[in-house]
Amino acid sequence: MKLFHRDFGTVGKAPLVVLHGLLGSSRNWQMVGRDLAADYHVYAVDLRNHGSSPHHEGMEYGAMVADLLAWLDHHGLARVHLMGHSMGGKVAMLFACRHPERVERLIVVDIAPKDYLSYAHRAEFAAMNELELPSLRSRSEAELRLEARVGDWAMRKFLVTNLEALEGGGWRWMVNLPVLTQALPHLESDPLGAADRCVCPALFITGGKSRYVQPGDWAGIQERFPMAEIEIIAESGHNPHMDARERFVGLVRGWLA
Repeated sequence: MKLFHRDFGTVGKAPLVVLHGLLGSSRNWQMVGRDLAADYHVYAVDLRNHGSSPHHEGMEYGAMVADLLAWLDHHGLARVHLMGHSMGGKVAMLFACRHPERVERLIVVDIAPKDYLSYAHRAEFAAMNELELPSLRSRSEAELRLEARVGDWAMRKFLVTNLEALEGGGWRWMVNLPVLTQALPHLESDPLGAADRCVCPALFITGGKSRYVQPGDWAGIQERFPMAEIEIIAESGHNPHMDARERFVGLVRGWLA
């Protein structure tokens, strides 16, 4: 699996690898990547079945960890700072537990090592699967069609970033929608096994307005990551790298330094 990535920074600086969330891509991290490029060589990676990376029928966390390991080996990166958001944070946690020798410092953004079945994205996936692409004329039209299923306008705008215009006319989903839909119960589950634990420097950044990480989750985080520090960005939701980018970048830069 030859993963696509976007490159920010200068060769020779400490490498920082960034993993996006479900239905996201490296495009979501371009501004943060540029912000951190003065201090780090930032690599924003597209996970399998997302962005410009290849599609595959498998979407297990173990497979994504193997993809990342192969990508690091291919690029000659023996040890990196690793940051992951949401689903990408789950990949990063599992990778750090299984390959601690490859992780200098771990940053996990608004996700915890637990099951998220109550946070199912069923409505969003149903809306995307129901969208009739052959008759679609624009992304703005797609947003209107999604409105009945997806009430939040910001979520609708996020979903349609996955639509790509075809050269001969028409549209396609950049993500592997059938595979992601089928894999959703697995993706929502806790990726860590009973023995998974990592004694490495770890920072968990959460959004104060997000429901994804609650104070009741802190004990579980520190059980799996005993050196974990937890920072809350009060004004942010689930996407602190977008909702409060300046504060988020300051936290990351200060902690890595």
